[in-house]
Amino acid sequence: MSRLFNKDKNNETGMTRRGFLVAMTAAGVSFGFPSAAFAAMDPATADGKPLPDASSVYEPSLWYSIGSDGKIKVNIVRAEMGQHVGTSIARILADELEADWDDVEIIHVDSDKKWGLMVTGGSWSVSQSWPVYRQAGAAGRTALIEAAAKLWGVPQRLCHASKGKIICGDKSISYGELVAKGINRQFTEDELKKLELKPNQDMTLIGRQVRGLDIHNKTTGQTIFGIDANIDGMVYAIPILPPTRYGSKVLSFDDSAAKKVKGFQQVLTLDDPSNTVPGWLVVLASSYYAAKKASELVKVKWQAGDAANVSEGDIISHGRELLEDTDKGAILDTGDSNTSPVFKKAASTIEHEYITDTVLHAQMEPLNATVFKNDDGVWEVHSGCQWQSLALPVLAKALGVPEQQVMIRAYMLGGGFGRRLNGDYTIPAALASQAIGGKPVKLVFTREQDLQFDSPRSASLQQLKMAFDDDKQVIAMEHHATAGWPTQAMVPSFMPKGTNGEPYDPFSIAGADHWYTVGAQKVRAVSNDLANATFRPGWLRSVAPGWTGFAVESFMDEAAHHAGADPLAFRLDHLKAQGRNAGSGPIASGGADRQAAVLKKAAEMIGYGKTLPKDSGIGIASTFGQERNMPTWVAVAVQVKVERETGLVHVEKMQVAVDAGIIVDPNGALAQCQGAALWGLSMALYEGTQLVDGKFKDANFDTYTPLRISQTPELHVEFIKNEYAPAGLGEPAVTPVAPAIANAIYNAVGVRLRRIPMMPDDLKTALNA
Repeated sequence: MSRLFNKDKNNETGMTRRGFLVAMTAAGVSFGFPSAAFAAMDPATADGKPLPDASSVYEPSLWYSIGSDGKIKVNIVRAEMGQHVGTSIARILADELEADWDDVEIIHVDSDKKWGLMVTGGSWSVSQSWPVYRQAGAAGRTALIEAAAKLWGVPQRLCHASKGKIICGDKSISYGELVAKGINRQFTEDELKKLELKPNQDMTLIGRQVRGLDIHNKTTGQTIFGIDANIDGMVYAIPILPPTRYGSKVLSFDDSAAKKVKGFQQVLTLDDPSNTVPGWLVVLASSYYAAKKASELVKVKWQAGDAANVSEGDIISHGRELLEDTDKGAILDTGDSNTSPVFKKAASTIEHEYITDTVLHAQMEPLNATVFKNDDGVWEVHSGCQWQSLALPVLAKALGVPEQQVMIRAYMLGGGFGRRLNGDYTIPAALASQAIGGKPVKLVFTREQDLQFDSPRSASLQQLKMAFDDDKQVIAMEHHATAGWPTQAMVPSFMPKGTNGEPYDPFSIAGADHWYTVGAQKVRAVSNDLANATFRPGWLRSVAPGWTGFAVESFMDEAAHHAGADPLAFRLDHLKAQGRNAGSGPIASGGADRQAAVLKKAAEMIGYGKTLPKDSGIGIASTFGQERNMPTWVAVAVQVKVERETGLVHVEKMQVAVDAGIIVDPNGALAQCQGAALWGLSMALYEGTQLVDGKFKDANFDTYTPLRISQTPELHVEFIKNEYAPAGLGEPAVTPVAPAIANAIYNAVGVRLRRIPMMPDDLKTALNA
């Protein structure tokens, strides 16, 4: 999504066309940008004017503040859901500022417009924060040095910053002492451009082991999650979900039995102008358990929507019909997409189809929101949220008020993984509160409701083709993919256009535009309108590369066998850093060469080519994780053991090689990659659901069975060291796992599985075919 948010092509870092204000007063120091274009992490004020002098109020205003006590409070606009994002971003700023880490604190901010576009997803948080917070820190360091030099009457070049102090010879003064003396400094645009950043080798916090700023509260139980919100006078709410996501209408309900439950208050039929929760009812009570018990006793008659007769097979069949129409969909820019004449003259071709089932988020903290209207007439929404800027206008529409009358208060997320990018779960709580005069309503979903109301990763269908010449050299490749499109469903204005002028959802095709040199290359993305009409597709950890990577890397293995080549050598032969595959910019420089490097490393780590016991095999795969302008190069090598009789696949070893540029937070990076790789394993072998008559067939963890700890393999992650700008790490390690396992299964028992999750029955069927 990062490429979509950066609308100004001349403003790639989001930094080049802004003045930077550093206002130092006795009350504190606030750093901020007065205005900016529409870009992620943009800290513009609502009216585009500079912030008021910090002496008028002591509170964090934009990126950070320094108090007269020397404490540095870093404002974090990213949601915290276990990835320690605050620590990572704060250390970027603190390192450049030369702050004492013991003086650094983090503050997760509300949804005020001054913070600009607020979203946590796409593995962007550290990558996009890197240039912004470094420059913010450099400006603060520069201003503090200037202030100390003026105070002492010495040249600035004789002063330097270190651990929260300015030092000149035997003189030193703390940041807090300088702030107490009161200083003002404003940088012009030209001065901002000339600010000197620390050389990477001089970093003292980046890449080092430091104290996590959020660990203490989490380990002592002080961290407050959305489900912990507690407002005086609040009532509890449990929703009653309709039979279909869209088009349902309440015909009647009978709450006579519910009225016998102690604490029961009333049943509300929601009228939703935003059409987010059509056909919903909400039960209000004095306690969660009373609301839940009463909700189970309410009898409802609905008129169901059209999706009541739609199942998973219908989605896949419809997708196949869509792909058969070659005029449908958007064509991505891959250089030369004129593949038809090349295929006509090919000596041989291969073509295979790949399917991925619907995947649920199933985050540990069920969806919840607490909403009320405060004394200022502002609707306060207390909930964990990954995309405040997307939720706010929908909330405003549902409530029938201007956006400035809605505020989302930040809470920690007990798991997000993309589910809370869609803030739909806040709407019923807001409508329920409005229905009872703005009183606080805390709405909590049961686990079953949480899964049924999910915005899942849509089922997908992909068709790949490759053309070869007489020498079995690749001369063309096509990749056609269809799935439900979350961006089309929730924020269509963010969809770019293909070379044929048709818009497309990049989060339903990214990864198909790979870094292999294959001659003419055509990538086509087609929206599955039936999926979008049946449920609300969502962004799930790894987004499109979670399925496009499965198809591409499985297909590359199949192509290697067709060409009579070793799969590793075949990939390396086609990873050529030439033309568009050379890469450019601070993150993507090196291109295909960097993907080749992680592939070689993973192969070395697994012992590629070694002799294995019968029914065991090694598989490899490599991807670039996310979008081409923000690649994180990842390769996975796995060793599996297949049980022919049961169809069970045991992943014994998983080796992961990662090139994410500079590693800001080593512990966080390792944890992210371990978790992502295991999630990839979960979706490859265990995790998935299917639509049955408009509903997901799995309602709880008794049948929806993600990876268990006993199924976790020996796992090792290694990072490639270099000086490239940091890339994202929250999602990329998910993407090569499933194809690596599929390739290992083929090498172990000679059958090719082209659908995930790869279930035991699928394997047994293939073995018996």
